[in-house]
Amino acid sequence: MRILLLGGGGREHALAWKLAQNPSLDRLWAAPGNAGIEDIAQCEPLDPIDPEAVAAFAEKQGIDLVVVGPEAPLVAGIADELASRGVPCFGPTAAAARIEGSKAWAKEIMFRAGVPTARSATFEEVAPALAYLESLGEPCVVKADGLAAGKGVRICETRSDAAEAVRDCLERGAFGPAGRPVVVEEFLDGEELSVFCLTDGRSVLPLAEARDHKRALDGDRGPNTGGMGAYSPVPGTSDVVKRAVREIFRPVVRTMDKEGARFVGLLYGGLMLTADGPKVLEFNCRFGDPETQAIIPRLRTDLAELLLASVEGNLRVYRPNWSPQACITVVLASGGYPGDYHTGLEISGLEAAATVEGVQVFHAGTARRDGRTVTAGGRVLAVSALGHDLAEARERAYDAAARIEFEGRHYRTDIAARAAEGG
Repeated sequence: MRILLLGGGGREHALAWKLAQNPSLDRLWAAPGNAGIEDIAQCEPLDPIDPEAVAAFAEKQGIDLVVVGPEAPLVAGIADELASRGVPCFGPTAAAARIEGSKAWAKEIMFRAGVPTARSATFEEVAPALAYLESLGEPCVVKADGLAAGKGVRICETRSDAAEAVRDCLERGAFGPAGRPVVVEEFLDGEELSVFCLTDGRSVLPLAEARDHKRALDGDRGPNTGGMGAYSPVPGTSDVVKRAVREIFRPVVRTMDKEGARFVGLLYGGLMLTADGPKVLEFNCRFGDPETQAIIPRLRTDLAELLLASVEGNLRVYRPNWSPQACITVVLASGGYPGDYHTGLEISGLEAAATVEGVQVFHAGTARRDGRTVTAGGRVLAVSALGHDLAEARERAYDAAARIEFEGRHYRTDIAARAAEGG
């Protein structure tokens, strides 16, 4: 099998690491990849959001499967271009990727499917949006409709904060075209849960659940980030996942199929576990980051086989095999992240970290320069560790994280702490 993986973050390194274990793998390419991925795949300087260039490369190399990591290439139509040339692609069409690419459309699908989600409305103009805010309690949430590099969702403590967020989107153009329309919705209170489901457009196969930590600082303080760590499994949620598959994922997949947007790939549900049961915060059209780095090390089944079954429509016969061990992922970030930060800083201690039992270090924002591994992004590394339970996995992950150094490095010290203590 010849596989092309698109993307260059920690999620993609975890996927590449697992795909490379396929016994029938002939060659693995990644575009653009990173310093960690290039140890197991041939990295190519392709732009993942240039569908024609990617498809031409796939045809030339005789690629058997393209695996798309990030959302932007999917929203740009990479799966459509590959399908037109007969190249199998794990990832939805542009029409189906709207489930992430347009929050307003995602809400419409949820309402039509009858799945539980926050009360909301969508607006093109400021005045009606401000009037709707008066019907909501505090806090509330304002979302830019389109892709906004993870910065388009604002949890607003007061209505005045929410009004400013609405004006940022609709009047000030803070997110460009992605900020119009704007979705205004009620705030949901509870514990978050990330649920990944493979689907071939009809069958829905849940993977292991995870919980991520979005705030930059310990104790869930500081600004929101792309994710500072994650853990899997999440104790006490197995029945919740079954319920979510039955009441959320299957209805949404059926509704999308009826709408002419059949979803083939990984449907990610960000759920809030409320007093009234699980409700959808958001859907994504791809694997999450850093949850993937906590889930993939626990997967015993061949990943390439599962992804190909999704593409070929044979998913119903598969049941993934999972390690009973727990996995903790700790993200090491650049100084200043999620704000401004420096890059090009040398990283040391990677070999020492890799010697800790059960540890795998996944590269995210890294590059190689003059034989050195250097920082090249805000989230630099994801240190994942398996253990017999969450407590042992935490001990191993933090032992390894402490061995890695680069100027300004920071990470949270409380990933999965409450869960490991039984809280």
